[in-house]
Amino acid sequence: MAIPTSPKGPNLNAAAVVPAAGRGERLGPGAPKALRDLGGVPILVHAVRVLARSRAVGRVVVVAPADGVAEVRALLADALGERENAVLVVVPGGATRQESVRAGLAALPDDVDVVLVHDAARPLVPVDVVDAVARTVAEGAEAVVPAVPLADTVKQVGAPAVPGAPEPVLSTPDRSTLRAVQTPQGFRRDVLDRVHTKAVAEGVDATDDAGLVERFGGRVVVVPGHEEAFKVTRPLDLVLAEAVLARRRSRDEF
Repeated sequence: MAIPTSPKGPNLNAAAVVPAAGRGERLGPGAPKALRDLGGVPILVHAVRVLARSRAVGRVVVVAPADGVAEVRALLADALGERENAVLVVVPGGATRQESVRAGLAALPDDVDVVLVHDAARPLVPVDVVDAVARTVAEGAEAVVPAVPLADTVKQVGAPAVPGAPEPVLSTPDRSTLRAVQTPQGFRRDVLDRVHTKAVAEGVDATDDAGLVERFGGRVVVVPGHEEAFKVTRPLDLVLAEAVLARRRSRDEF
């Protein structure tokens, strides 16, 4: 089966950072979430392969648990076989996602202009989404996030009057103005370096890199995401991911 890649285009000098040092406790006991199997292949391998299939991405830096770098490097040894010009680097991560992203940034060559940060737990993002994010940064955006409209009504709630009591509803935001954000998120390299440096200086810890850009005065724009780019966080997500992967394979799409 031919491996799908994105159409050839201008070299964007883009690299991807994949923080994969967390354990993902909500998925249940066992191996770290990124190393769980999806269709017989670890989730992390799926995530790395989709980045490598984008013609925009020439380097992928995987940030692994500090005690698992050798294991992850061996696991991914053949993951980029379809892209001879894509470089794979595995480095140790930190105690938080933010520390791991900084470790990944530190491993990038100075000439990288565009950085994509992708959740290892989003294995099924289509390559078109990766391309769109990278292209939008290359066209001048400081930061880009793929996102999808919300299907459910959202309520803002407050703290209950008594612990364990029902939470009071404070408001119902207009969901037409809300989006569920996915990854990869894309950034100008200098912007991402700057906001991470400021976050360290000010003691800010964030789980969303685009949120750091917003916090420190940058501008973030949204491009369309995809319903299959969901995050595998809980056991039911893994069941859904298996079903999506099986459908792709039946259609020779993966």
